[in-house]
Amino acid sequence: MALTILTVASPFAPIGADPENEGTAEQVAGAIDAALVRAGHRSIVIAPEDSAVAGTHIPLARVHGGAHGQAPDERAQAAVLRRVATVVAGAVEDHAPDLVHIHVRDFDALLPPQDVPVLATLYQPLDRYRPEALTSRRAKLHLQPVSAAQVRGASPGLTFLPPLEIGVAVDRLHIRVPKRRFAVCLGDIEPEMGFHIALDAARQIDMQLLLCGGLSRGAEEQRYLQEEIRPRLDPKRRFLGRIGFGRKRWMLGAARCLLAPSLMSEPTPVAALEALACGTPVVAFPTGALADLVEPGVTGFLVKDAEEMARAIEDCEGLDPDACRAVARARYSLDGMTERYLARFEELVGGGVGAAAGVA
Repeated sequence: MALTILTVASPFAPIGADPENEGTAEQVAGAIDAALVRAGHRSIVIAPEDSAVAGTHIPLARVHGGAHGQAPDERAQAAVLRRVATVVAGAVEDHAPDLVHIHVRDFDALLPPQDVPVLATLYQPLDRYRPEALTSRRAKLHLQPVSAAQVRGASPGLTFLPPLEIGVAVDRLHIRVPKRRFAVCLGDIEPEMGFHIALDAARQIDMQLLLCGGLSRGAEEQRYLQEEIRPRLDPKRRFLGRIGFGRKRWMLGAARCLLAPSLMSEPTPVAALEALACGTPVVAFPTGALADLVEPGVTGFLVKDAEEMARAIEDCEGLDPDACRAVARARYSLDGMTERYLARFEELVGGGVGAAAGVA
């Protein structure tokens, strides 16, 4: 059956306009919009005015946010959400969607007053959501986790749909280049990413390490850069900042491994998925979804400290890049993800999927 899906994207970041620098939520929203149109469904997208969408675009005035794609303070955040909520209610009235799909952290502030099914995809650790949002008893609101690890150990009484894992563009990331003796770290420069540990591990075995990622102007992030990262840099351990897609693909393809010493429970380790798609194993701490993603001795190694990480970097030389590519294609492709979402939409509209109290 043909569906009408109303997508609600973040007012702080456009979708489709700059794919190389999009956040995870923007990539997912854009991919689902395009897949809906290809499949003959009707896609209505509420997104910033500089977005590029495949379906019908309802533009929002662009709001430049602060850390993590949010407004710089709570007062500004609340004002923006009120404006977006008005747009959402009007779009439901005008377009009569079969389902509303929200990609915003504060999804509970955007729920339409009309009686329509709502799917809220949860991209962040559960402790970053307001408890009242997760415990809402609003009829037809469905919470969509992006990994089993995200909801493992969730508070009793919380209910979630079965996880739908994030996908990456495996075809676009595919590359075959000779492996070289260097490792890569990829992600925002934040204390919880643990990149200082990766730098220590690389130094122990005199391994070149390239650290790539964005840096916010927040005081905590700046302190981490100045006190923990810069003192560990030298001609072989370098911080490159943000890099474009082409350079990222080459670096991931040529690297011996990606290092992911995350100190938080990441629900969606996108950098690790991209590394596997490029044929590169992942050496990670067993936190969040990384523990489920890495198959020791096949797609990388799970370690607990810098010493174990250093040994694992050397051991990655013997792993098969094609085994990494195969896992990425089978489990983490963007096309596979959009197919699963379209099937989920049909289930929710037809009333054929139930929520579970947590996910094992």
